[in-house]
Amino acid sequence: MKKYALILLAYGLTLLGGSDSAAKAQDIADSEAVRLPLTEAIRMAREHSVDAAVALQELRAAYWQWRTYRAELLPGVNLTATLPDYRRAYSLYQQPDGSYNFVRTNVLRTAGQVSIDQNIWLTGGKLSLVSSLEHINPLGTQGADKHFMSVPISLTLSQPLFGLNETKWSRRIEPVRYEEARRRFVAGTEEVSVNCIEHYFSALLAREQLNNAETNLHNTAKLVEVARAKKKIGKLSENELRAVEISHASASSAILTSRTALHGAEMALCIFLGLQPDARLALSLPSNTTFVPVSYEQVMELARRNHPFVGEMKRRMLEADRSLARAKAERFSVELMAQIGYAGRADNLPDAYGSRLQDNSSVSVGVRIPIVDWGRGRGRIRMAESNRRLEEHRLRQEEEQWHRQIFLLVEHYNNQLQALALAQRTDSLAQARYQTAVETFTVGAISALDLTTAQDAKDAARTSLVKALHHYWSYYYNLRSLTAYDLVRNEEIAINMEEI
Repeated sequence: MKKYALILLAYGLTLLGGSDSAAKAQDIADSEAVRLPLTEAIRMAREHSVDAAVALQELRAAYWQWRTYRAELLPGVNLTATLPDYRRAYSLYQQPDGSYNFVRTNVLRTAGQVSIDQNIWLTGGKLSLVSSLEHINPLGTQGADKHFMSVPISLTLSQPLFGLNETKWSRRIEPVRYEEARRRFVAGTEEVSVNCIEHYFSALLAREQLNNAETNLHNTAKLVEVARAKKKIGKLSENELRAVEISHASASSAILTSRTALHGAEMALCIFLGLQPDARLALSLPSNTTFVPVSYEQVMELARRNHPFVGEMKRRMLEADRSLARAKAERFSVELMAQIGYAGRADNLPDAYGSRLQDNSSVSVGVRIPIVDWGRGRGRIRMAESNRRLEEHRLRQEEEQWHRQIFLLVEHYNNQLQALALAQRTDSLAQARYQTAVETFTVGAISALDLTTAQDAKDAARTSLVKALHHYWSYYYNLRSLTAYDLVRNEEIAINMEEI
């Protein structure tokens, strides 16, 4: 009996030793693929992925909006011209005796104006320094002369007295909006890394599952031969033989499923990284896991300082306040228009700017007061007040949810070191247990059911290890996105706008 056991053991180990050649074949195949560690994949995602391009363009759009806002605060020089205005038509004309007649006109008019305009920050008005010239040439009209009219200089003020000061609100909102965009870019860049990690570990898990399936198929094929040999000498029951054959068939089916999942996951990763969809990748489990424990208070302090949600809350409340102020200002309006300057007219250009200059000033006050509006103005104010309160409650609700998410993320991250260590130890034990189970099954010391249980435990342990690494890197980069802070290097993640 011992002789038969030794023969079966030697035979089984010889057959199972073929798995080394399968591993070598896999190594050769991997050597032909593009080696892509996780850190390199993250770098490529930051530079070439569509998500990174979207985040960059959003920042550039916010930057130019900020530049436009800053330019609107500075004086602007504008040229307005009509070059030319030619009219040849009949016009209605009232005679001195009160009768009307149609008069043929044939006139060429040119006009130009240069102005320096400055928005007044404190009051919301507009101050303009203007110089203009107009020329009328009555073409072919007998007895009519050419005329020039000049306004060498005039100062114009346009001032809403009770209206909304848009400049004041822009000065409060736009800096907050731009700072929010800067923070959102940093957070978005780290979110690109998180998305890359999702794709990377999906492909890595699919690769590990395929490797497990190939190993199981190879081992179960050899174990079927061992089981049939044991069945011939009466050392194995028909039921146990069928169990080993079922395991072999299940391993064959698992390979088909795993291979399809791997191709889909690798294609998604390649597309995300900007590679060819059919590129072959050699992925590897990351080993450089540097763990730095953090506290909830530390993360909250960094998040309040760097996360875009804080700026978003402030901006949304300012916009709600502006909407309420606009609704109140639109109930009635009073606008002051004032102009002080000089004008000259003559039939030649030098005299139009010469000694004939005369005072050219005006003052006007426009008023719009609704007498009966059936409560429209009051309704708009009440609606704006309700929207402001609603926005305040929404922000409070979102802030509470944000705090809960940060708390859970910190808890998961701090617990992940222990979870990762347990997953690594479990994987090592499960691999050793499976090898022992194969050897003991060969000599008939355990049943096929025990062997299958060891195989399932081995596969589940490797899957758990990959998922534990996945969670660690995902939590780490989520913390970077949340805080804009590198916890390992102990430094803030900054951006250089000059490079962008």
